Amino acid sequence: MTARILVVEDENAIRLALKGLLTREGYEVVLAEDGESAIEIQKREVFDLVLTDLALGRGASGMDVLKAAKELRPETAVVMITAHGSEKIAVEAMKAGAEDYVPKPFDNDELRVVVRRALDRHRLERENRLLLEQIQREYGFEKLVGAGKAMQRIFSIMQKVAETDLSVMIRGESGTGKELVAQAIHNTSTRKHKPFVAVNCAAINRELVESELFGHEKGAFTGADSRRTGRFEAADGGTIFLDEIGDMAPETQAKVLRVLEERKLERVGSTRSIDVDVRVISATHRDLEEEVAKGNFREDLYYRLKVVALELPPLRERPEDTPALAERFLDQVAERLGRERKRLSADALARLTTHAWPGNVRELRNVLEQAAVLAPGDEIEESDLQLGMAQPQGLALEVSGDLPFGEAKRRTVESFERDYLLRALREHDGNVSRTAQAIGMVRQSLQQKIRELDLRSEDWSRDSQPTRGGTQ
Repeated sequence: MTARILVVEDENAIRLALKGLLTREGYEVVLAEDGESAIEIQKREVFDLVLTDLALGRGASGMDVLKAAKELRPETAVVMITAHGSEKIAVEAMKAGAEDYVPKPFDNDELRVVVRRALDRHRLERENRLLLEQIQREYGFEKLVGAGKAMQRIFSIMQKVAETDLSVMIRGESGTGKELVAQAIHNTSTRKHKPFVAVNCAAINRELVESELFGHEKGAFTGADSRRTGRFEAADGGTIFLDEIGDMAPETQAKVLRVLEERKLERVGSTRSIDVDVRVISATHRDLEEEVAKGNFREDLYYRLKVVALELPPLRERPEDTPALAERFLDQVAERLGRERKRLSADALARLTTHAWPGNVRELRNVLEQAAVLAPGDEIEESDLQLGMAQPQGLALEVSGDLPFGEAKRRTVESFERDYLLRALREHDGNVSRTAQAIGMVRQSLQQKIRELDLRSEDWSRDSQPTRGGTQ
């Protein structure tokens, strides 16, 4: 598909020269002689790239054109043309979203390279966006809906690793959607037409785990009345998802490592090796670095599994996603039950946004499914929400009604996080590892949150009083 470029230049000779140069490169070129007309054109037409002079005489400037481009269609690439001495302003333009800039008088070859590079980035971003939309549409990605930086980074990594065979380790609390991520990676990989086999290592009896993973021969042990194919063998050509890998016994860890290194396995009770080709995605809520240090988890296996690491944030760390998730779950339950979809009252939504969600997205879904069935009216009120964890006493949630909704929500969430974490840290004498384990957080996530909230050891000492924050 031919790329469309809008050229914005107030000097007629340069404008025509740019059109000739870019047209010869095979692009479709539209011209604008000033900023105002460029902005109006962008309201009517879609462009892959806007090439604009920074200085456009009177009226709207090149910065105005850049701002309009990003507001109208954020995915549009913008390249600035700068006069000598205005490089500093060009750098500011790049901070505002411009892809690159070329100085006047520009070299034709340099301009070609800059334009081509910007369009290539534009194409890749569009393809990544379409892939993400496909994942969300086809593979039920609702548990990972998210507009925040942390979730967008996870989406980006998933897109990059999907077409590789790299081992992926997913970390996060229970209910954050680890298996869903693993399934989505498999479904968008070259192995998607082969099996996806999920194994919960914590749910298998230790005496039977090797039989479950590697299979057994008839008579291998009491009760082995017939040959059984193990999970690794069943996943041949596809993906095996080892959930709660941190609960695996050391002797089993050694055998899993051998399968990963040699791509061979032996059924229990057999000496014959069987070739297997599987991609391994693992998941855990444990701090495996700490388990390795204690000698509970093999270091060599840890590094084999953690080629690419994904850490899913708990729902309480991304409250901005709660409204979208809530709407999605209400749509789903209405469709499944064949009923009219119920609405959330403002008070109910505010309560959902500030709840701690120890069970994460899974808990949110269950609460909304229950409320959708039991709420007497067409609207779900706060009193209809059966929340399992009470709000911490003393948490200040009152904010000024004059504040914009986004700012009021930010302050409320920050107040909750500060109060909740300080109380938890006090209860565990400031020990971050014990606190993280007690409240179901990954230690690194808790450390990051402590830094974000600027919490200090003197804040959580037992002599200090509970601190309220974010509502002044």
